[in-house]
Amino acid sequence: MFDFSRIQNYFIQTGYTDMRLQIDGLVAKVQLEHGRQMEETSIYLFCGRKSDRIKAVYWDGTGYILLYKRLDEMRFQWPRNERELKQLTIQQFRWLMEGLSITQKSAFKPGNPGTVF
Repeated sequence: MFDFSRIQNYFIQTGYTDMRLQIDGLVAKVQLEHGRQMEETSIYLFCGRKSDRIKAVYWDGTGYILLYKRLDEMRFQWPRNERELKQLTIQQFRWLMEGLSITQKSAFKPGNPGTVF
């Protein structure tokens, strides 16, 4: 059974990935191109040119799991400017899955508490 709570590290392959690749090809990209080993706490995400579908590869301790998501009418805000393996925070991962950019330009800035009276 796939347990999302075990995932602590979210990685994306920026740029374009050939979506014809299956588990072996995607794992080879992680290991050969980026020198990383698959582990139970990490998931790796890939996106093709259309930006309407992603694939994710996860090692659960006994084998590889391939996840695939295709959007009907929207596109993922996938970083295309470089070809690297980029680690995301859990918040950036949520933004990506909600259709937002992983680099938000505006957010509430931390402030100092004011006086109440």
